[in-house]
Amino acid sequence: QVQLVESGGGLVQPGGSLKLSCVASGSTFGISHMNWYRQAPGKQRELVATFTASGTTNYADSVKGRFTIGRDNAENTAYLRMNRLKPDDTAVYYCNVLRIGTNYWGKGTLVTVSS
Repeated sequence: QVQLVESGGGLVQPGGSLKLSCVASGSTFGISHMNWYRQAPGKQRELVATFTASGTTNYADSVKGRFTIGRDNAENTAYLRMNRLKPDDTAVYYCNVLRIGTNYWGKGTLVTVSS
């Protein structure tokens, strides 16, 4: 089992920045992909950014150029640096990891972008 705990969410004004963190614990050996998803009110959960075991990163079109995903394998931590935030980025952000064919999820951290 893998436990994931996200942190770093909060209220930020449009144009501002936040950095989310996700710490994995438990059976972390074998984690391949580390991902960030988000779910806005009334919408489906969507993939925001991916960091594969080989170091490849991918982003949703809506966040390219503004968000950066990072990963520290020694600390079993994933990060999401979010710049130039927009009201449309308001959502609960979830950390997700893939380990030996099984997906694990954190409970999420709320990001609210509002003036």
